[in-house]
Amino acid sequence: MNRLYPLILSLLIAVFAASDPEYDEHLVLEPLPQGSLLASFNFKSNTSLRSFEQQHFRYIPRSIGQILQHAKTKELHLRFSSGRWDAESWGARPWGGAKEGGTGVELWAWVEAGTDKEAVARWITLNHALSGLFCASLNFVDSTRTTRPLNTFEPVGDHPKRSLSNLHLLHGTLPREVVCTENLTPFLKLLPCKGKAGISSLLDGHKLFDASWQSMAIDIRPVCPKNGSGCIIEMEQTVDMVLDIERSRRPHGSSCSQPTVCVDANVAEDNPIPRPIPSEELICDTSKPYASSDTCYPLDTSTAQSWSLSDIFGRPVKGSCLATNSQGEPTESVCIKVPWEHQVQVSGASVERKDPPENKRCYILPSTEAFEMTLPQQDSQAVVPPSIPLLYASRSFTGHGQERGGVQTLLTNPASDTAISFVYFETLPWFMKPYIHTLKAQSVTSPSPSQKDIITSIYYRPALDRQRGTQLELQITVPPASTVRLTYDFDKAILRYTEYPPDANRGFDVAPAVIRVLSNSSNEAVYLRTTSLLLSLPTPDFSMPYNVIILTSTVMALAFGSIYNLLVRRFVGADEVEGYDLKKTKARVRARLSVVRDRIMGRFRVKDKEKKI
Repeated sequence: MNRLYPLILSLLIAVFAASDPEYDEHLVLEPLPQGSLLASFNFKSNTSLRSFEQQHFRYIPRSIGQILQHAKTKELHLRFSSGRWDAESWGARPWGGAKEGGTGVELWAWVEAGTDKEAVARWITLNHALSGLFCASLNFVDSTRTTRPLNTFEPVGDHPKRSLSNLHLLHGTLPREVVCTENLTPFLKLLPCKGKAGISSLLDGHKLFDASWQSMAIDIRPVCPKNGSGCIIEMEQTVDMVLDIERSRRPHGSSCSQPTVCVDANVAEDNPIPRPIPSEELICDTSKPYASSDTCYPLDTSTAQSWSLSDIFGRPVKGSCLATNSQGEPTESVCIKVPWEHQVQVSGASVERKDPPENKRCYILPSTEAFEMTLPQQDSQAVVPPSIPLLYASRSFTGHGQERGGVQTLLTNPASDTAISFVYFETLPWFMKPYIHTLKAQSVTSPSPSQKDIITSIYYRPALDRQRGTQLELQITVPPASTVRLTYDFDKAILRYTEYPPDANRGFDVAPAVIRVLSNSSNEAVYLRTTSLLLSLPTPDFSMPYNVIILTSTVMALAFGSIYNLLVRRFVGADEVEGYDLKKTKARVRARLSVVRDRIMGRFRVKDKEKKI
């Protein structure tokens, strides 16, 4: 029996070595046009399904694991986003838009329940629990903000076929929610190193929420490998941000907008406020047809800007955090996408690996030492062009007045030879009442296809006042190199005065539209989201109740005071007061009146004499 112990131990070591690592993290840096930098943080944690069901939590925290078990949630997707992705300048979205959410907070999940009523009850439980965990207002995701998409979202995890009939998809949005440090702190606490080591040590609230665009995502799903090994529960946390290099490095380095003309590198420390560059220091693009001595188009030299991790994030990477492969060897945690002509300087203890097809250089972080990466000013102007997105989408309001309006969405297919099909999903608040008979889809280019060729299917679920919002799902096909304009009209409802927010004149936020691309060459899902809209509703004059309250209070005070005086005061005759001489009082009053009369008559006499003279 003692001889079997070494054999059993070796088999266990082989099994654990062949399994997937329980935690992994990656950071990809990609310079973008116009002096921007895309930083994508990705953290993956997993545990076996059996350990999860037995509440043996290790890398998946107990705080969120018990919430999922209590609410019977089999798959969860949570998003915190702010800003706008500039697709025309930055190209396609990171992760194909799958890790991106709409402005504010977006949540969708598959809940296991026998009936719809039971699913809604568990959905509310899930929202309230996540609201407390992430310090967000998810408890306000009620029935008016909850929808059940049919074709927009599909389960990403591997669910048993016998349980698919009991899974209910529910989707909710809070476009008005402001994402801040209170949401980042619990996000970091879910990581094994809590933001103290590894690439998560770069995540600082001052830098993250100063970005031009940022998105935080949490995805939890079951994964069953094809090799037949046991299923696991995978939690993937993602942080994507687009930073302005010049703005990020201003407090610590040179504030000059054009590095080639900077003279004093310490100007920013004394003067961190950005100011326009003097005209004599501008570098103009002479290739423009309108370039002249008095007309200058500034040349974009931001691609040659030098920067480092300390300049962008305020600190270097503080060592590594449990990043190993299945053999227990350290993996590359930091990668940067730059042309091969560019020079990249890193700290001495790191190991570099190059990936030529993707113009990517990856580095293994030292276990205990700080990791610093510097991209010096480059002589080469070679850049990695951003990838072209599959679809461009923009949405806006049309019309005027406080009674009715319209929505216009422009959908552009940049491909010259391939049509693109996608699902267009909108969630409208109940006080927006669209008219489906006004829904029109027409091509801006010619020849224009018929509307039946553009909109192939429609799913419409009307709103109920103060009970649920409007759900609209369209399957649309855009011809090659064409732009389709989608429009419809709606009426604005009048709310009760108690339903207006404190800043009623600002307007009401309408959730962004979600687009899921169907005709995609790759197997990965591609999503797009438009910007949120700001709807202005008929707003009463809330100062009138204040004026009425003040006027009513004044009248009541006067009436009460008069009645109180009549009831409380005692009235007596003047002759009944002891020591009071009525004759002397009358004489004094008469003397005063005679003095006033003499003064008035004297003035009239003086005026008569002046007229006679």
